[in-house]
Amino acid sequence: MLIDSHCHLDALEFNQEQDAIVKEAFNHGVEKIIIPAVNRRSFDDVINLRKKFPNCFYALGFHPMYINDMKDDDLEKLQSYLKTYEPIAVGEIGLDFFVTKDNKLIQEEIFVAQLKLASAFDLPVIMHVRQAIDDVIKNLRRYPVKGGIAHAFNGSMQQAEAFIELGFKLGFGGAMTYSRATHIQMLAKTLPIESIVLETDAPDIPPSWLGHGSRNAPQELHQIATFFAELRGVNLDSVVEISHQNTLDALPKIVQLCTSSKNLH
Repeated sequence: MLIDSHCHLDALEFNQEQDAIVKEAFNHGVEKIIIPAVNRRSFDDVINLRKKFPNCFYALGFHPMYINDMKDDDLEKLQSYLKTYEPIAVGEIGLDFFVTKDNKLIQEEIFVAQLKLASAFDLPVIMHVRQAIDDVIKNLRRYPVKGGIAHAFNGSMQQAEAFIELGFKLGFGGAMTYSRATHIQMLAKTLPIESIVLETDAPDIPPSWLGHGSRNAPQELHQIATFFAELRGVNLDSVVEISHQNTLDALPKIVQLCTSSKNLH
């Protein structure tokens, strides 16, 4: 079955409807959902969703768009949570120079600090890389981590190859379903299929059939996978199997947690 490798299930847009959303996703073939935190307030929310839904897994980190809201002890808090709880990755971290470059230095400082924490805890990272890919790659080369996912990838082929060489998978979702998204479609069609994971980024980046401004949901991953299969000219079963394995390869702690959970029963 499918894994939604990036879904903000804790988002306010879901209006406490997570039970129905997770059930509907499962009915549409989405077996697991990865929930990256974005700020300190969301840490407990994503952990509680994991407690409630065993097929949900979380990452902990500070999103670059929330950097200005951080408190002095937030990195210490992240370190404490990484030590105490069981995240499958450090995320959602990264750089965003689309919204603003005014805080570029602090963005990089916080990004590097989180890369160091990921390395210390032997965890992969889930990264936001909007209009900052070269800077992200530069920092990954300086501060290597255990791979992970570059989510919502929309860079060049050369940048894609650089991420792959560094051990990363690339996330594709609703953005590639629009007719004008020729560059993203080219990447999705020609990159090695073993380097690609599928995602919704719900409630954001709705696919074309929902339309801009609509609330995205993890159940849409099945149709996104169908679009991807048609784009590549392969059957849907292959896409489901390969993207599932790619996500486990990028985030191997999922397997460990599933195994330990089975051993408890």
